[in-house]
Amino acid sequence: MQHDQKKKAPSEMDFFTEYGEGSRYKIEEVIGKGSYGVVCSAVDTHTGEKVAIKKINDIFEHVSDATRILREIKLLRLLRHPDIVEIKHILLPPSRREFRDIYVVFELMESDLHQVIKANDDLTPEHYQFFLYQLLRGLKYIHTANVFHRDLKPKNILANADCKLKICDFGLARVAFNDTPTAIFWTDYVATRWYRAPELCGSFFSKYTPAIDIWSIGCIFAELLTGKPLFPGKNVVHQLDIITDLLGTPSPEAISRIRNEKARRYLSSMRRKKPIPFTQKFPNADPLALCLLERMLAFEPKDRPSAEEALADPYFKNIASVDREPSAQAVTKLEFEFERRRVTKEDIRELIYREILEYHPKMLREFLEGTESSGFMYPSRSF
Repeated sequence: MQHDQKKKAPSEMDFFTEYGEGSRYKIEEVIGKGSYGVVCSAVDTHTGEKVAIKKINDIFEHVSDATRILREIKLLRLLRHPDIVEIKHILLPPSRREFRDIYVVFELMESDLHQVIKANDDLTPEHYQFFLYQLLRGLKYIHTANVFHRDLKPKNILANADCKLKICDFGLARVAFNDTPTAIFWTDYVATRWYRAPELCGSFFSKYTPAIDIWSIGCIFAELLTGKPLFPGKNVVHQLDIITDLLGTPSPEAISRIRNEKARRYLSSMRRKKPIPFTQKFPNADPLALCLLERMLAFEPKDRPSAEEALADPYFKNIASVDREPSAQAVTKLEFEFERRRVTKEDIRELIYREILEYHPKMLREFLEGTESSGFMYPSRSF
């Protein structure tokens, strides 16, 4: 959810069209617009709570978009954690087989990390430490669930004035199952280049690991420290050039482990570069922060710490607490079997409807027992 300049609120009628449950929410203003639709801030009149409602239009126009939405709402239901954005509710569509839009109600966050970095005038070393701690704590939870986020960047981290951060946008995330062929697993990789680990700048290594997310968090942390993106590559080759400008040329052993022959040749023919000391690149930063940053930005994935190892780093000595850093239950194959077969629009519609019912317990019971009514415009019975 990007928070553009505030815009006038649409009337509830325009926004909710034929969704009966819409009357529960008092729309305040539009806070974001994108290709998917629109996000409004609103008040939940049942609880008095401020929420963000994301209306996603015409979700079944492309199966790939609908799959992304299904993946996101499923993962956000399964991954409940203080550092991950929470879905409060999803409105019930007027018809099970013909709905085209969905309304997802999130907790309201005031901004995102991209905006925070842009306005970076009063951030202190304590802010940097607390921000990184929350990101790694959220990531530990995600990774112990066997999920890779794959698209971590400042715009996908929501922020509040009290310095709370929440990871969002799981549309490109993947659940890692040991028997999933890596080639299939990563074919649709389209995440933002600037935060992309070197092993994704060409199919470098045969097996991707959660270390790709650790790299992204390292890039985000460096951007917090300086106010500027660390590796703003114009294309894949330029990306590798600026990464090696800072980290130095990888060792011949590291290059020999790269699977992609073109990338291997390119790096082998590159002039030898010496690494730049991080203390020179980030002259005002806490030395402990830089030690951890250097570990997260190791060229080879095997040299990066896991989120759990990073949380145990001396940098967090005064705030880390294992009790506040829970692990997750691993996500089951059953929840994501749709990723492993060809699905039609109708399959995805049914699966999204089933996810929506998770927020309507009485109807979910009827659905599972096969006793649901077939009428349109169900009144919501979960409140």
